Amino acid sequence: MTAKLLRALVYAGTVVTVAVLAGLVGYILLNGVPHLEPRLFEWEYTSENVSLMPALVDTLLMAVLALVLAVPVGVGAAIYLVEYARSSSRFVALVRMTTETLQGIPSIIYGLFGLLFFTTVLGWGLSLLSGACTLAIMVLPVVMRTTEEALLAVPGAYKHGGFALGAGRVRTILRCVLPSALPGILGGVLLALGRCVGEVAALLFTAGTVAQIPDFAGEGILALFDSCRTLAVHMYVLASEGLHMDETYATAVVLIVLVVVLNTAANFAAKKLKEEM
Repeated sequence: MTAKLLRALVYAGTVVTVAVLAGLVGYILLNGVPHLEPRLFEWEYTSENVSLMPALVDTLLMAVLALVLAVPVGVGAAIYLVEYARSSSRFVALVRMTTETLQGIPSIIYGLFGLLFFTTVLGWGLSLLSGACTLAIMVLPVVMRTTEEALLAVPGAYKHGGFALGAGRVRTILRCVLPSALPGILGGVLLALGRCVGEVAALLFTAGTVAQIPDFAGEGILALFDSCRTLAVHMYVLASEGLHMDETYATAVVLIVLVVVLNTAANFAAKKLKEEM
């Protein structure tokens, strides 16, 4: 009886979750798709066309830069904690407690930290670089913890087999451990990517709301210090103004499509990488 009740609760929870997701996505598509017009994809933003193209490019730049900063550090730290550090050491316990605590901090706190440190102390101002560094700090605990759990789930026989064949620790980790842990690592990266793409509060304090594409062709690396806005911030600004609600829904549709495309591409790349490794 208990098993049947629990099974029914699981099925009910699944149905409710799927129904809510379908309802949200359907509502956004119903209100946004009819308003997807060519003027929304013009390269220059004006008050007449409220183009989302600059925000779309800024979103990709912001997410890629944040992940480039966070993923190597997070994966490297997880490898050290699992493969090199003693599991019973106080340092490992402190790091794990710290990462778990950082995952629960509201994003606006990260935004205030980025405002005080990156924009003010370092003098970077409201810029792409300030926003990306703030996002990197936000997603670092997620990448680190998911990578650590993925590494811990790899059977010890894989490492023992590598050592038995004469491979060193580094080669064993690269050739035996990481390929098996790759799906779990990818899951953490996708979670981090989703948070980067959908973040608003932290970027309002660090990247600003200027609807422009950083001019890397003209300014070079100095374009990293240009203010910009992502799609999520673009939606927030339009909704706050209350003058372009139709365009806000259209931007939400583009954001959903962007997330789906990025997740699909990341999964495809991970499969190819795993086959090569």
